[in-house]
Amino acid sequence: MTSPHPLDPLTADDLVTGRAILADEGHLTETTRFPVVLQVEPDKAETDRRIQYTLLDTATGLARDVLVSLTKHAVISSEDCGDGQPAYLFEEYDLAASITKASPGWRAAMERRGLADRIEHAFCAPLAPGFFGRPDETGRVIRSLTFLRDDESDSPWAHPVEGLIVHIDLTGQRVIRVEDEGDVPVPAESGRYGHLPARTTLKPIDITQPEGPSFSVDGNEVTWEGWKLRVGFNIREGLTLHQMSFQDRSVLHRASVPEMVVPYGDTAPGRFWISYFDAGEYLLGKNGNDLRLGCDCLGVIHYFPAFVADDHGLPVEIPRAICLHEEDYGILWKHTDLDGHAEVRRSRRLVISSISTIGNYDYGFFWYLYLDGSIELEAKATGIVFAGAAHPGTKHPHANEIAPGLFAPVHQHLFCARLDMAIDGDRNSLVEIDVERMPIGERNPYGNAFTWKETPLRSELEAQRLADPAKARVWEIRSSERTNRLGSPTAYQLVPRPSATLMAQPESTVHQRATFATRQLWATAYHPDERFPAGDRPNAHPGGAGLPAWTAADRNLVDADLVLWHVFGPTHIPRPEDWPVMPVDYSGFSLRPNGFLDRNPALDLPSGDHCSPHEH
Repeated sequence: MTSPHPLDPLTADDLVTGRAILADEGHLTETTRFPVVLQVEPDKAETDRRIQYTLLDTATGLARDVLVSLTKHAVISSEDCGDGQPAYLFEEYDLAASITKASPGWRAAMERRGLADRIEHAFCAPLAPGFFGRPDETGRVIRSLTFLRDDESDSPWAHPVEGLIVHIDLTGQRVIRVEDEGDVPVPAESGRYGHLPARTTLKPIDITQPEGPSFSVDGNEVTWEGWKLRVGFNIREGLTLHQMSFQDRSVLHRASVPEMVVPYGDTAPGRFWISYFDAGEYLLGKNGNDLRLGCDCLGVIHYFPAFVADDHGLPVEIPRAICLHEEDYGILWKHTDLDGHAEVRRSRRLVISSISTIGNYDYGFFWYLYLDGSIELEAKATGIVFAGAAHPGTKHPHANEIAPGLFAPVHQHLFCARLDMAIDGDRNSLVEIDVERMPIGERNPYGNAFTWKETPLRSELEAQRLADPAKARVWEIRSSERTNRLGSPTAYQLVPRPSATLMAQPESTVHQRATFATRQLWATAYHPDERFPAGDRPNAHPGGAGLPAWTAADRNLVDADLVLWHVFGPTHIPRPEDWPVMPVDYSGFSLRPNGFLDRNPALDLPSGDHCSPHEH
């Protein structure tokens, strides 16, 4: 049997073996649970295969990080967790619901509101509480909001019970307190979707590749049209990409989306505290979808399975966690010469994708590789908007009415990509490039001229930057070891598609916990322990961890092993068209070669039968 590559995702055997090592060395009891089981990818010079276990004792609420070496079949280290709580267990969601429904305070609130007959199908949503330093909210705490359903198949998000909040101590399995404010009618309109008669006007589009796809797959290694990379997956980030090269030259050592925060801009008691960290609190990978052919992906598909650990540390397979396919992408280049002769070549892209569902929202992560050496990440947010209730027809400064009596608050989806760059090797430098206007004068006598300005970002504090579309701002990662035929450093540019950064005020707790989202760009000197921009445990963390803590050292970024952290994503003012299920909201960025190649690398593309001459 072939030994796994050090970067291959965890297998079922890995998870079984790692758990057995923990048991053999006395780390497990009846009340031990596994909030996070995360592969520790080897440092760039190592090959040891390791797993970091976060172990939670549900009887005491105490948590430890235990590092296991599969290679050495041994526990390497064990230490108590610091600030913050591990991600939630799936069983804690059910526990929170049962505690809520058994609570006399909650039942009394439902009866007072005239909802006693709807308790059976009520949905008690378990939600991370953020951090507010309340003396009765220490340890493992969760909040519960209540939504009604007509039956078990109904969509609960259409029927919020406004102003009813249950605060729960998960370790003590008790209700801390119940808030019951207001008497707003529960919205009555159904939130069901997907059952309308399908329109008949759309004719089929068939995607066929009679000779098969142009990519090849060997284990987790993918090769396609000059590109080579390894595909990975883990319980926290979900999809990861590794050792990406183009034309046998390195571009990226690793790429992922290790965190995202969803802060809400509402002052209502049931929402002012909401700021979900969908990777650090809920785990994108553990919530990964089993993708469906012809729906999530279309064409000639290769699927990669993934294994994640359940609450007891046992392997669970997601059979089709990652989808790989090709798709047409319009014109790549075209020119019609002076004689009227046209040459045109069509673009194509390789798509590597995964989708995770966190409660009411669904997030798709689509990495695109192009024939011209460009890379793009597109995040697709869809699902069901989170809403509360108010009297129909009222105006609210923080929420829009999207259905009668149903109000969806303004919020943000701020993703953070981690890009471990390797432009022709690990020694790179970072430069900000702005297009600039020039005043009329000796250097611009006719007023038409403009130029660009290059600003080296030489240290971690200098590299905390905002995007500026008025200046067409890009950030360029340059090789310190290789030049192109024109004598310039080979380079790639990070091209943002900017929207707002974190809108919360600096004094807010979400600002302290999600400081990474206050800039569109951070850059750090590579360190293997620096993987998550809000720190290892953002759940109930007081703040300051991750990027703000690391960059305080202001390390050198010149001729360095660079990691870029790019923040992007939509700021969402919900609209009626987002109900009852939201059309995809797109966001992302691209990486494009700039002097990495000596000329257009797609000159040799075939024109294809579809480019036949016009019939006259």
